[in-house]
Amino acid sequence: MRLIGITGGVGAGKSEVLRFIRQHYYCKIYLADEVAHKLQEPGEACYEKLTALLGEEVLSPDGSIDRGKMAARIFLDKDVLFKVNAIVHPAVREYLENAVKETAEDGETELFFIEAALLIENGYNDFVDEMWYIHAGDEIRRKRLRISRGYDDNRISRIMESQLSEDEFRGSSDFILDNSGDLSEVYSLIKKRLEAYTWKE
Repeated sequence: MRLIGITGGVGAGKSEVLRFIRQHYYCKIYLADEVAHKLQEPGEACYEKLTALLGEEVLSPDGSIDRGKMAARIFLDKDVLFKVNAIVHPAVREYLENAVKETAEDGETELFFIEAALLIENGYNDFVDEMWYIHAGDEIRRKRLRISRGYDDNRISRIMESQLSEDEFRGSSDFILDNSGDLSEVYSLIKKRLEAYTWKE
């Protein structure tokens, strides 16, 4: 089983790349953000630690963590952000390591993908077999985010400035997939990269 990290800036089109892969290969795909949200639910690994750190004021009436309230606390205090990350990121890593181990043992999955914008920053280069960087030009990404998510230019700029530079992404990746143009070209490059693995029509 090949373990591949998928990363890239906001609006680069990672979801579309993974949709194509999920459709055509014997694979498992884990989104680190979804794992993090799961682990913040009541009874999961991060819930008690986060509520102890942030206080009950971040809880919804049903007892779950309100992600909007948590985000507001983090936005106001970078020290809180650091402490939240120190709780969440190791738990996500442990969850993914266990998922990879269990999947490898079943002998049926050829490819295992982990997607996150922060894979490189969080040290996943030493965990995955290869890191893919999904690239798209800044203006293309801005247009996508305005249309698909309704973000304004100031919000887009803040997000993009908080992420790795183009050189940092490229310097830490084994495969660069340009998703700026025609998707058929992107699909062709993926097929070439994964030609050793079973293709599903």
